[in-house]
Amino acid sequence: MGRDAKTAILPEILLTRSFMLKPALLSLALALAALPAHATQEYILPTLFDVTGVAGDDVLNIRDTPSAKAAIIGTLAPDQTRIEVVEARNGWARVNTAEQSGWVNMRYLSYRTDVWEAEKLPASFRCHGTEPFWGLSVEQGQAVLEGPDMAATPRPLQAVLGGDIFRDPTRALLAQGLTASVVPQICSDGMSDKLYGLRASVILTGDQPRLLQGCCTIQP
Repeated sequence: MGRDAKTAILPEILLTRSFMLKPALLSLALALAALPAHATQEYILPTLFDVTGVAGDDVLNIRDTPSAKAAIIGTLAPDQTRIEVVEARNGWARVNTAEQSGWVNMRYLSYRTDVWEAEKLPASFRCHGTEPFWGLSVEQGQAVLEGPDMAATPRPLQAVLGGDIFRDPTRALLAQGLTASVVPQICSDGMSDKLYGLRASVILTGDQPRLLQGCCTIQP
């Protein structure tokens, strides 16, 4: 049954069951019935935000812990945009600054709607790992994997797959001789105090199959 049909029979159901709704409540029920399933889902982390509501001569503080009393370890400009938030906790957002992560008040952040589009990757998407060191980026339809023992050879990107959940960052990348899965999960690179919001597993096929694991970021 389509959405229009479901909306059309709702008044009959209400009358049959003798619900006594005021006109305003009935209108609200009809409106909610017509909404698509994803309409109330705003975002899934990690995604990008812009600073909002901060005076032009002020800054947004980045604090050591999610508390207004915590030490300040960095700042964001009042007009700063495209800030990656990897975790949210009690109205605070975890962001990376320098070689560590900190927290900003989410009251002063506005999420962007142009980040996770179906079967696409954000322009700033990239992954990296250690033991061994490696890096993966996507440039002009090519997946580029490189490391100390791997030449940076472009591999034609065959597909970028995503799930059915609205704005879900989960992705699978298929390229020549390479498959990568990326899932939203807090990830540490083991080298710095930064925390990332995406965990990656990269499988290389061919004469010398390998499994590489690491973290990804979408921070420009």
